[in-house]
Amino acid sequence: MKNQKLVYIGMSADLIHQGHLNIIREGLKLGEVYIGLLTDEAIAGYKRLPLIAFNERKLIVENLKGVEKVVPQNTLDYVPNLKKLKPDFVVHGDDWKTGVQKEVRQRVIDTLAEWGGKLVEPKYTEGISSTDLISAVKAQGITPGKRMKTLRRLIGAKPIVRILEAHNGLTGLIAEKTQIIKDGRTIEFDGIWESSLTDSTAKGKPDTELVDFSSRFSTIEEILEVTTKPMIVDGDTGGRIDHFKFRVKTLERLGVSAIIIEDKIGDKRNSLFGTTVPQEQDSIEHFSQKIHEGKKSQVTEEFMIIARVESLILQKGMDDALLRSKAYIKAGADGIMIHSKNKDGKEIIEFCTHFKKFENRVPLIVVPSTYAHMTENELKDLGVNVVIYANHLLRSAYPAMVDTAKSLLTNSRGMEASNEYCMSIKEIITLIP
Repeated sequence: MKNQKLVYIGMSADLIHQGHLNIIREGLKLGEVYIGLLTDEAIAGYKRLPLIAFNERKLIVENLKGVEKVVPQNTLDYVPNLKKLKPDFVVHGDDWKTGVQKEVRQRVIDTLAEWGGKLVEPKYTEGISSTDLISAVKAQGITPGKRMKTLRRLIGAKPIVRILEAHNGLTGLIAEKTQIIKDGRTIEFDGIWESSLTDSTAKGKPDTELVDFSSRFSTIEEILEVTTKPMIVDGDTGGRIDHFKFRVKTLERLGVSAIIIEDKIGDKRNSLFGTTVPQEQDSIEHFSQKIHEGKKSQVTEEFMIIARVESLILQKGMDDALLRSKAYIKAGADGIMIHSKNKDGKEIIEFCTHFKKFENRVPLIVVPSTYAHMTENELKDLGVNVVIYANHLLRSAYPAMVDTAKSLLTNSRGMEASNEYCMSIKEIITLIP
């Protein structure tokens, strides 16, 4: 006969290890074990997106010996599930008495007290770390198919997805590994932007499609080889429709998650020049056909084609931007990137306000290079799903290198430059394991 005492155990279970099994065994000593499995959204709210999607993790945990039932835990906070289930016991390792989960633990204790429930804290299993296991898995790399799926999962799980430009393997590693702890949460970049502007500039060439996609593919592979995060590629106009279809297939094969193409035709000019240089916008019909044919050519469902609307850049007005966005969504675009070079951000605010009212919506992407004063929280509140920091690593690298070069010339030696501008020789030779 089943023990009628209810035991609640919250876990992420991204990679099942001995520690999880130990906790379940401890729970079974007390009663019937319910697992509160943290959703992708709950986990992504305080650290990285889990390697394994929620439905897959749920299937695994449901089949662990001793687990009676698995219920979604939609937040890091246990309280909503505890109030619903009113368990007799909550079981958790004793490792959460400090750090990000300290307050969560106290809320569990306070809530259980309402009906006389008890928190049981077995000793944390030494020598087992999910974070270390995840790092070891990621160090082995990632398959193209697994990487490609991640962007859609991120958009579904996070209130806003943060993407950083990279133009070679080294900057790819910066996007991959840079993180900070802020308010007890791990903050990092979610993915990588491979830009025609920074790729061209890094090669000392103008951003006029002089660096063709054959060369761009080399840069893309260089970055993918040393990273695991999803990549969005700047596809410029996408080129001719028959060429674009093959480009989509190539990017899919490499494991790229998305391509962004802009609705312009003719000679390539960087959009931030605006109307100071000749730029011509494509017709709605032709660009919609390009999107449609690109979607038809896909082998997978995960790859995304995102339409970049240039109406505000070319001073065609808000109505034109909205009209085109609706048409591109109807043609099959998986996302809309709205571009603006106005520094006050008012165009973006107005567009987002209208976009929220669309009956058929897709993810909204922005590149706040000129309206850089707007915060991620402000953009999130406007309904933005993805923010791309499109050129900051290259823009910061160039002045730093110029300062170093000037110091060498000024001082006729390397000491000042080494002391003021450079990482140590030891750091540089040990940077790449």
